[in-house]
Amino acid sequence: MPDPFHALKFPIAVDPQTGRFRREPDYDAYIRQLIRQVLLTAHGERINRPSLGAGLRHLVMAPNSPATASLVQTIVYQALTTWLGTLIATDSVDTRANNERLEVNVVYTVKQRGERRELTLEVTL
Repeated sequence: MPDPFHALKFPIAVDPQTGRFRREPDYDAYIRQLIRQVLLTAHGERINRPSLGAGLRHLVMAPNSPATASLVQTIVYQALTTWLGTLIATDSVDTRANNERLEVNVVYTVKQRGERRELTLEVTL
């Protein structure tokens, strides 16, 4: 029988009962955490991996338009394919400018299980 899956929970926190880092036993939650980290991390933010991330937080001052949504769609697809391509297959990325929000919908397949999942992230611009 395989060992149960355990990874660090994000954001990192200490379990008050054990004094150890909290763990994430749910693989699907772990994958969602990784996707959010890649999308919200800015280039240059990680010291040893300066090209990691899509940098969606830097779009706060960008105009919320169909052109920005199209650019974000390309950036998100490339970032997920580059940094999480061994764990997920990015099936589609849809973006939509909606008033002051930019909605990013990612449909992906978890390679280990062959299961299709969806994650929606809102970025306020």
